[in-house]
Amino acid sequence: MTDAPRITIEKAADFAGQTVVLQGWVHNLRKSGKIAFPIFRDGTGFIQGVVVKANVGDEIFEAAKHLTQESSVRVRGQLRAEDRAEGGYEIEVEAIEILQAVSAEDPFPITPKEHGIDFLLDRRHLWLRSRLQHAIARVRHSVVKASRDFFDNNGFTLADTPILTPAACEGTTTLFETPYFDLGSAYLSQSGQLYSEATAMALGKVYCFGPTFRAEKSKTRRHLTEFWMVEPEMPFVELDGIMDLAEEFVEYVVARVLEERQQELKTLERDTSKLESVKRSFPRMTYDDAVKMLQAKGSEIQWGADFGNTDEGILSEGYDRPIMVHRFPTEIKAFYMRPDPTRPEVALGVDVIAPEGYGELIGGGQRIHEYDDLVKKIDEHGLPREAFDWFLDLRKYGSVPHGGFGMGIERCVAWICGIEHVRETIAFPRMIHRVRP
Repeated sequence: MTDAPRITIEKAADFAGQTVVLQGWVHNLRKSGKIAFPIFRDGTGFIQGVVVKANVGDEIFEAAKHLTQESSVRVRGQLRAEDRAEGGYEIEVEAIEILQAVSAEDPFPITPKEHGIDFLLDRRHLWLRSRLQHAIARVRHSVVKASRDFFDNNGFTLADTPILTPAACEGTTTLFETPYFDLGSAYLSQSGQLYSEATAMALGKVYCFGPTFRAEKSKTRRHLTEFWMVEPEMPFVELDGIMDLAEEFVEYVVARVLEERQQELKTLERDTSKLESVKRSFPRMTYDDAVKMLQAKGSEIQWGADFGNTDEGILSEGYDRPIMVHRFPTEIKAFYMRPDPTRPEVALGVDVIAPEGYGELIGGGQRIHEYDDLVKKIDEHGLPREAFDWFLDLRKYGSVPHGGFGMGIERCVAWICGIEHVRETIAFPRMIHRVRP
């Protein structure tokens, strides 16, 4: 097979009419008399093979006829256009080299039939090979790449922040604690934001992008204990500027996925018209107005309470794009969120809520930049002032109005893909009752 170019399935259109070599795995197999139709996958896509006995002879045809699911193979054949085939191309197989044959006595455990979610999660390392999981993973790739490109192309500098931290960024009850040599305890990061405030004062517009950890004992479809978050932080900005950036960012990410992942969205049976509506400007409303709207629609929420999943779903009804709710009660926001100077009982923060009931995509806002005000908040929240001495330094040496937001990649991917649970949006999900494989 050395006399033909080795290509990937996603490049098939560039080699139409040529003899090529593909390397991958057998996804499925259909047989009809003297013709076999193996489906091959190679990580970049799926393609139908056609093996005709009269063209390849008995030996190759028998090998093709007995291919087992997930056997690894190398095949040579001619690519040709076929409108009825996935991706528009198929390969007429001339030769097959079986690299490792999966035994018929110990077959691949995930078959085309229905399986329960626990069965699949226990075999997540194998479930990733399915069409739907392949499509989700490639959408995620585009979301991550688009996020980086957006900030890289808009003057932001990537400044990585630590995963091990000495203190809580947000709620102290949702921390994963670990012994740290002879220094006591360290904690897995809930957010890179506090450190990004420091890098923003050094570098200007920055962002961090990495894993974050929340020890919430939550079992909802929107929660993982380990997830990835992208967090921009900017100096010399106030709430309106933060909201402008958030909606520009979401619009850009969705547009990139629509541009790059039409085949994957088709596999997922996603109604892309709902994504095509995600254009600026997003509707904006105050928390006060949001509570009134919820109460008018039958919610029992009272002013001062945070929104639950049901409330966010009700709020997004009737909108074809995300909505932005700002100025939440100060009491339910993090200690560093700046109160509105004209109305201190509300904070200069914003939540971006996705349509179709997918809930909060983005949370952020303006930070307290006054030294005395931040000290007061740290004390009110019962946080150890010595753990935040470096954070307070940022308010002593050239403090400016600043702020930013965080977007969880998994929630964004779940919304764009139109899938119910975030557990399928990351290769190996970590949940309250699952830490393997």
